[in-house]
Amino acid sequence: MMHWILMPIILPAILAPFIVLAARYHIQIQRVFSMAGVVALIAIAAGLAWQASDGTVTLYQLGDWAAPFGIVVVGDRLSTLMVLLTAILAFFVLLYSIASGWDERGRHFHALFQFQLMGIMGAFLTGDLFNLFVFFEVLLIASYGLMIHAGGRERLRAGVQYVLFNLLGSTLFLFALGAIYAETGTLNMADLAQRVTLIDADSTVGIRVAAVLLLLVFAIKAALVPLHFWLPSSYAEAPAPVAALFAIMTKVGAYAIIRVYTIVFPPDLEVTAGLHNDWLLPAALVSLALGMGGVLAAKKLDRLVTFAVIGSMGMVMVAISLFTAESIAAALYYIVHSTLAAAALFLIVDLVRTSRPHLDLTLLPPVAGAALISGLFFVAAIAMAGLPPLSGFLGKLLILDASFETANPVWPWAVILTASLISIVGFARAGSTVFWKAKSVEETPAEEAEDKLEDRPEPATLSYVAVGGLLALLISYTVFSGPVHAYMSATSEQLFAPESYFSTVLETPGKLSTPKEEAH
Repeated sequence: MMHWILMPIILPAILAPFIVLAARYHIQIQRVFSMAGVVALIAIAAGLAWQASDGTVTLYQLGDWAAPFGIVVVGDRLSTLMVLLTAILAFFVLLYSIASGWDERGRHFHALFQFQLMGIMGAFLTGDLFNLFVFFEVLLIASYGLMIHAGGRERLRAGVQYVLFNLLGSTLFLFALGAIYAETGTLNMADLAQRVTLIDADSTVGIRVAAVLLLLVFAIKAALVPLHFWLPSSYAEAPAPVAALFAIMTKVGAYAIIRVYTIVFPPDLEVTAGLHNDWLLPAALVSLALGMGGVLAAKKLDRLVTFAVIGSMGMVMVAISLFTAESIAAALYYIVHSTLAAAALFLIVDLVRTSRPHLDLTLLPPVAGAALISGLFFVAAIAMAGLPPLSGFLGKLLILDASFETANPVWPWAVILTASLISIVGFARAGSTVFWKAKSVEETPAEEAEDKLEDRPEPATLSYVAVGGLLALLISYTVFSGPVHAYMSATSEQLFAPESYFSTVLETPGKLSTPKEEAH
């Protein structure tokens, strides 16, 4: 068996308790081990992605128990891509956390950070639905601890709201798993995909209900309207590095929809016919419109970014809801882009926070380092709004092109183009208010001027390096968009032709299945 595929889960799972037990009072030691662990994750993830790039599907059977009876970890193009994206994002977020001192403002930040990585990596690599639920719960516990890091009444209130909504999702997830197991007798995704096709046409009620429940659960994780209410307050009130890491959290929901509804409940499956376009596409279009409308209406900079995240998830879900090879490739391209852009914006908001008494979009004296911060905001806003020449523009073109294959492409085109225009206006208004239309100290109200004149620490150089690194990745992502899109297209094709996935998990346990072997 390929043992390396388990390391993205095992490494943070070992580091987290070590940090708590052996280095809980030594922040420098925590930083060293946490950063070393993330760097090692990047190296391992890059190796796994390289191995999967030729179509290889890697399998690990815990306890050497074969599927569908044992727990399996599976790595293909999609899962290793998401693991690599998470590891890279975690590096820049952790670098900013250390540079800004956020990791010192509460207890157990680095341990919770590692547990969070463990949950995210496990969700991407698991091969069965029950362990997807388990890793969702690991995510929930660790993310709640990170969200209330450094304390505060508003942060605690937002954290409670976040937990309640996600516990509701967990409850629905358990109901769905129970219904699926009652109907099929398995929760292994490869085995489940084959058994669902054998269900009699007159006995599909139970499995359809389970499929709908699963879609609702993943829609909650992806913050899809009308199940998005937990996100604005939660992300806005969370510490900036935590909110930046949470940029990948909504993508876990999107990943789960792609994985389950291309392998287990594919679009051509009669049992769940109509579920994708009838439900998912309208919700995605409303999410996109509502999110970008929130960008325009936002009165605080942090709220603007949270609504931009909702809008970007609406864009991703529009592409996913079409469920064609071209649309899934476009969705994957946009997922990577929106994750990096959202994380950069959350960190930039924190840079602004260090120089302003509040984040309200009102006129105040210029922020410290306004030229550099405004430049970073300008690039990140262009990326999130989808303006050329950055990758957001290319991603939107790919989604628009994929929507031509729908029966009625007018709605996706109209909503995407209108929402793009609204987001441009919203980001332009916010940027001009914060960085351009600044008042002098003499024009500022006395209480705000007094607060502004207090000694505020200048952001550390490494903070700018972390943000600049994310934006540099976005620029590189644009420059190499051709090879990247080719990889995304190959990933999408593998999802819609899952024979190698099935044969690896069910027929040839412990052995790598490659396209060359299948050709022979």
